[in-house]
Amino acid sequence: MRRMPAGIVGLAATALTFVPAFTADVTVRDLTLRLHHADRAHPLQLNGLDLRELDLSGLDFKGARLANSNMFGADLSRADLSKADLHGARLDRVVIIGARFDGADLSGTSFLRPSSFSTLTAPAAEAPSFAGTNLSRAVIFGRFNRSNLRAADLSGAMLAPFNRTGFIEHIWRTELAGADLTDANLAGADLGYVLLRFASLRGANLQGAKLRKADLSRADLTGADLTGVDLTEADLDGAILTGAKGLSTALGLDTARNIDKAIR
Repeated sequence: MRRMPAGIVGLAATALTFVPAFTADVTVRDLTLRLHHADRAHPLQLNGLDLRELDLSGLDFKGARLANSNMFGADLSRADLSKADLHGARLDRVVIIGARFDGADLSGTSFLRPSSFSTLTAPAAEAPSFAGTNLSRAVIFGRFNRSNLRAADLSGAMLAPFNRTGFIEHIWRTELAGADLTDANLAGADLGYVLLRFASLRGANLQGAKLRKADLSRADLTGADLTGVDLTEADLDGAILTGAKGLSTALGLDTARNIDKAIR
């Protein structure tokens, strides 16, 4: 038997290392057909599936069960995932332009660097919606400007930069500028450095939240619970603090920037 030259063997071995190491558990066509025949009363059981990099744009998931699924890089543009169960799922690098997650369970998810907008201007019409969504203990890093997060649960969530996203950075902090966080639960959340300029935090629960160096300029915190919140070096330029509770217990208030320009 002829022996292959060592150089050819080496090239073959090298080529093998570039073969994709994964394939999705289902095809887009199969998933689309299954969702077409599904109904919200009997949601599809898709827990733990590998759905990486699939084009799932525009699909109505009808409250599907997707717990612990891997959706890395999937295109969810304009998809309806309202009331879906995505707890523990991997949603890193997903495209969520105009997607709806209202009332969904995203607790404990990894939500790193999603593509939320088609341009840097973050148009309101493209902002994803998370009204009433459970994002407790989720790890979040990305642009969510103008997003609807009314009554969302972000208790214990991590939104601060932590230098472990695994990608080349073109943003350095989570952005929630102009987002609607009215009545949201942010108790114990880490919001360090987060951009919350012009955000509505009316009636929000921020007990024990970390807002170190966060930008709260022009944010509306009317009636918010700030008991034990950490405002060390936070920017409060024009922030509305009317009726805010527990402000006297806030940590680092003496170091907050533009505290004299806050409206109380």
